[in-house]
Amino acid sequence: MSEKEKDRNEEIEKNQKEAKKEKKHDDMVPKQDYDELDDRYKRILAEFENYKKRSNKERESLYNSILSDVVEVILPVVDNLENAAKVETTDENYKQGVELVLKQFKDVLAAKGVEEIQALGETFDPELHEAVSSVQDDTKGEKEIVQEYRKGYKIGSKIIRHSMVVVAN
Repeated sequence: MSEKEKDRNEEIEKNQKEAKKEKKHDDMVPKQDYDELDDRYKRILAEFENYKKRSNKERESLYNSILSDVVEVILPVVDNLENAAKVETTDENYKQGVELVLKQFKDVLAAKGVEEIQALGETFDPELHEAVSSVQDDTKGEKEIVQEYRKGYKIGSKIIRHSMVVVAN
């Protein structure tokens, strides 16, 4: 190879190296653009996390709403079983059968998070109880519940049915 060709090849290699360097610099994103993209990514990620949390809350709320609707329809059956269990009968096997069915209903309700609202002896709370009558009794405290006509139920903090009660004083 002649000197001219060597110089030419070196010149070509030099130009190729410079072109690669320039290409590397062209591929790099300026810091300002990078910061904008990074900020945008973080915002979208935060929005997605909030969406997931909101979606889970809505799903849970819908589940509790449907469950409370179903339980509300079943509660009169539970009330009737409780009344049947209180009735005096000569057939003890019949009474035990009613009590077992009642216990089974209550166990299912408890497994689904349904709780009875405590009423007797408690102070009247309009968010939990529905007063249907009042009596004057000096032996009882003010707004004390002395009788319960119908049990109330709740799931967590959601009231399914208020307790029907008689309040003293």
